Order: sequence, then structure tokens, then C-alpha cells
Amino acid sequence: MEVGPEEYTFGRLFHQAVDGSAADPGNTVLVMASNGHSSTSLAGGTKLSRATNVGLAGVLTDGRLRDFDELAAEPFAAWCSGEAVAWGGAVVTPFQANVPVVIEGVGIYPGQYIFCDSSGAVVIPDSDIDEVLETAHQIRADDSASRDLIAREGRNGGLTRER
Repeated sequence: MEVGPEEYTFGRLFHQAVDGSAADPGNTVLVMASNGHSSTSLAGGTKLSRATNVGLAGVLTDGRLRDFDELAAEPFAAWCSGEAVAWGGAVVTPFQANVPVVIEGVGIYPGQYIFCDSSGAVVIPDSDIDEVLETAHQIRADDSASRDLIAREGRNGGLTRER
């Protein structure tokens, strides 16, 4: 099958994915599978500026991204397998949008809940989302209380010497 360069472009498939999502863009993560080309760049700062333009929450890929300095200034979170210097369009071409993909051995379906931070990314099963969010809020509250307690300890760490 021949892949037509006019039809299979990042921009067209990006908008097909975003426009095809029922979710609010601010709660949407663009997931891109490298399909075996994990050492290849799937996008860079220019292509991913679309994520800012539509207000996406993040980008997740098992491939590489370029232009980390530009991406760091963007308001969305980005998680990938590493930084690439070279354009990857000669190796990999966008092909489908809004279809299940596999990232690092994990099947991801359109509409699933994903959380990414600098430590990595997790897919949260729909049936667990309420419990996960409740637990996350409790951890945040506990951490805040612990930080307040630590802030009140004083200069010597709150420890006193016994004589």
C-alpha cells in the first residue's frame, strides 16, 4: 500500500485525533506510537506547537521528540523515550488517528485516562479512576500537611539535645 504524502501528514492526523476526541482538549493527551521506531523523532517544537494552539494537556510517545528547549517552554507536558536531533519523517510517517496503540507493551485506547510526569506515564483503567483520583488528592493533602510541619521545625530540624 502506498502512503500518499498529502493524506498522511502530521498536521492532518493531529487534527483528526483532536477533533475526533469527545474530551475537553485541556484534559487530552496526544498519544503517538512509534511502531518499532523508538529511536526516531516523531515530532518537534514546530509540529507540537499545535498542542498549545488547541490547549492539549500533554503528549506521550514511545518514540523520541526533538527541540526539548522549545518543548520545555510549552504549557503541556511531554513524555517520550528521549531527545532526537534529526527529523524522523524519512523513517516514520503518521498513518492513523483515534485507534488503539501499544506504548512500551501497554495497550492504550482512545479515551483512556493517562497520567504523565517526569518519572514516567501510567494508563489508569476506567474502573479505577475514582479511587486513583481520591488517593492522589489524599496524598497531596498529606504531603502539604507534612511540609507545613517540617516548616515549623526550626533551624536545627526540630531536634533538641538532652543533657
